[in-house]
Amino acid sequence: MKNLVAVTGAGGFIGHWLVRALKQRGNYVIGIDIKKPEFSPTEADEFWFGDLRDKETAKRLLKDVDQVYALAADVGGVGHLSRWNYEILKNNLEIDSNTLQAVLEGKPKRILFTSSACVYPQYLQNKEGDHTLLKEEQTHPADPEGSYGWEKLIMEQMLMHAAEEKGADVRISRFQNVYGPEETFQGGREKVIGALCRKVVLAEDHGEIDIWGDGEQRRSFCYVEDCVNAIIELMESHYTSPLNICGDSNVSIDEVAQSLAIISKKNLFLNHIQGPQGVRGRYPDNSRRKKILKWEPKIGFEEGLARTYSWVESQIMNNK
Repeated sequence: MKNLVAVTGAGGFIGHWLVRALKQRGNYVIGIDIKKPEFSPTEADEFWFGDLRDKETAKRLLKDVDQVYALAADVGGVGHLSRWNYEILKNNLEIDSNTLQAVLEGKPKRILFTSSACVYPQYLQNKEGDHTLLKEEQTHPADPEGSYGWEKLIMEQMLMHAAEEKGADVRISRFQNVYGPEETFQGGREKVIGALCRKVVLAEDHGEIDIWGDGEQRRSFCYVEDCVNAIIELMESHYTSPLNICGDSNVSIDEVAQSLAIISKKNLFLNHIQGPQGVRGRYPDNSRRKKILKWEPKIGFEEGLARTYSWVESQIMNNK
């Protein structure tokens, strides 16, 4: 008999890819969101519209499933996350606590919560030239990034308490900078790869693109197809503590922009302007992930970047 799997946030970028991957593995998949995917039809067996900020909606939609991948969130790039702290904290606390409560009150099931590298203390990531590797246990003393990071850290604690006190079967993944085709690239919620792809596509040869900050802030990136395969492996594992899910590359924002310029075959000037830029350097320690999971990233950063740029370019050119 097929697993009955629910993906909350199935209308979003990662959720849409996750539905596809779960279907390929033979699951019966129910997608749940307040909207359908933006760029291509869902592959879910059933797609249910529902706002998980409402407790009764969460209980109704999740009561009969075997597994829950909890991806639903009010999320976006650093511009969105730095501007709407109250709404992000309120919305995500309601979504996640209602989802967990529905799991606890329903039939026995497993829940995978998608957390974020934003839970890591900012004081470990803001020293110039300090390449501190962020290990899963290094979340305290707490100083997460913004209300988004605080909410994720709070929910990690709630999930672990639910496991200890109520027997919940939990998995916790910590994402960092997931990117790829079908990600949002305009409208205010786009993240850095989507935003830079759009800027490069629209730029003239020998033109310029704007970069927030000095461009020296560094990040690790994970291609979306690799990411969803990793969390499926985590869901099927016996590992119940938080686990970093990220690629092994680490590059500056300027280096990303320069790579995109090469892919586009354009000569571009990087114009550094004032804007939110987050922590200076975020370096996940992936040693525990390598030990726990069978998964390793298959798509290198340059290849993933080229795939993403090609997709964004096609979207923009086809809609001119």
